[in-house]
Amino acid sequence: MRIAMFAAALLVAGGAPLLAQQPGVDALHYRFALTLPDSGPHLDVAATVRFARRAGVDTLRLDLLAPMRVTGATVGCASAADAPVTHNGRVVRIALPRAAAADTLCATVRYAGAPPDGLVISTDSAGRWQAFGDNWPDRGRHWLASIDHPSDKATVEWVVDAPADRRVVANGTLRAQEYLPGRRRRTTWATLAPIPTYLMVIAAAPLVAHDLGQTACGLASVERCVPQQVFTAPEQARFMPGRFAEADAIVRFFSRLVGPFPYEELKHLQSSTRFGGMENAGAIFYADRLFRTPDGVGVQLIAHETAHQWFGNAVTEREWGHLWLSEGFATYFAALYTEHARGAAAFAEDLRGMRDEVTSAKVVAERPVLDTAQTVLLELLNANSYPKGGFVLHMLRREVGDSAFFRGIRAYWTPRVHGTALTDDLRAVMEREAGRDLRWFFDQWLRRPGFAELEVRWTQQGEGGPLAVTVTQGARFAPYRFPLWLEVEDGAGARALVRVEVPAARATTVTTRERFAGRVRAVTVDPRADLLATIRTP
Repeated sequence: MRIAMFAAALLVAGGAPLLAQQPGVDALHYRFALTLPDSGPHLDVAATVRFARRAGVDTLRLDLLAPMRVTGATVGCASAADAPVTHNGRVVRIALPRAAAADTLCATVRYAGAPPDGLVISTDSAGRWQAFGDNWPDRGRHWLASIDHPSDKATVEWVVDAPADRRVVANGTLRAQEYLPGRRRRTTWATLAPIPTYLMVIAAAPLVAHDLGQTACGLASVERCVPQQVFTAPEQARFMPGRFAEADAIVRFFSRLVGPFPYEELKHLQSSTRFGGMENAGAIFYADRLFRTPDGVGVQLIAHETAHQWFGNAVTEREWGHLWLSEGFATYFAALYTEHARGAAAFAEDLRGMRDEVTSAKVVAERPVLDTAQTVLLELLNANSYPKGGFVLHMLRREVGDSAFFRGIRAYWTPRVHGTALTDDLRAVMEREAGRDLRWFFDQWLRRPGFAELEVRWTQQGEGGPLAVTVTQGARFAPYRFPLWLEVEDGAGARALVRVEVPAARATTVTTRERFAGRVRAVTVDPRADLLATIRTP
């Protein structure tokens, strides 16, 4: 999701969400059989979940909000029997047979209604009926009976009965299509990899496909290549591929940098998502309005949502307060693609833009990036999770060096693919790769509000001598410890990058190890935008 959509997201925040998880239950697979209407918002659903349970668990709880109305439930995999079920408008409770040992069960709940959210049903500008899933953060419970929490990932199968003139696209790969009486068609999609509920989506609309071909060949995790397609309304097809022509290069870059593309294929869809982009696993949804001009969807947005396929999707934040592991990573890795594709100057421009967003955001001064106290989840879509989280990764890269940083990224990601993570998992891996303690770094940048506010002065200790650099930190936030980069132009006009280590002190003077030819002509503080700080140089 893009930071530009924060305000829109906050306007529709509906109060404190349900944060329920179910101890002793682990969803393994969902099968959602949906019947979509010819018109209107009503749908019928049979949701089946296969799950593991611990001994003693005698009730399955699934999140499902009114006005969806439950009509019955069964328990059993190979054969099923009716089961007692209740629904209080928030949670479905299905009674399970008692078991003395852990086992695996299946349960199906049947329900119907007109969901007010989650599955966004509307008509497009040409008056054509359409429906798009839009679940983030916990809006899936409006239409999907599920354990609606990022810590519980499962594979998903979609069996969608819809009018034949609507193309149905979903996570995973297309498994079957069957034409039904009454000009209807049943479409089945399914995933091989587990994903959280917030990434489970369908699209049902008059979409046309533009094939981007077999991409990232030799860098895929399922087949040899990653098939990519763009799906748009018929009227926008003439603009394709547009910026999506770069989609192959983006997937190749992240696959080489991090690891093989984690899903079977990658689809890009024009949709009715409330966000600028939504990173649904293997099926990215972009806002409809972005397709209505020849420039269309921008490369940075495509890179951001594609980076999510590795970070947030394949490795998912286990708790919502660690959202930066998704959004901060996608923000920074989109900037890394800029660095790769367009060079150091464009990358520095991205960093300065990120820094400006952070230093001007009220939430950054008031709340930490790791905001485990926030319960209104849409309010986590802020400058902490996006640009500050991304900039922290950049400072970590500068702190430990490129080699240790990118080794650490791969060592963090590879063993956790299709699982979950917390911030301390990343810290432990980075400490191992860097060979030193980094708790201080994670604590000051992620567990405290704010950023460094600096006044920097320098003097040269005699002609040809080193520089004495005085750094004064503002009183609004506790002092930070950081490396400070200087670009020094010496008396001969030569320029050099110099690093000095600044301690967590309100005021300090540090002396460069380097000496310089003649009298120093100029010093530029933080020339590459490597530090999350406001800097005055009187």
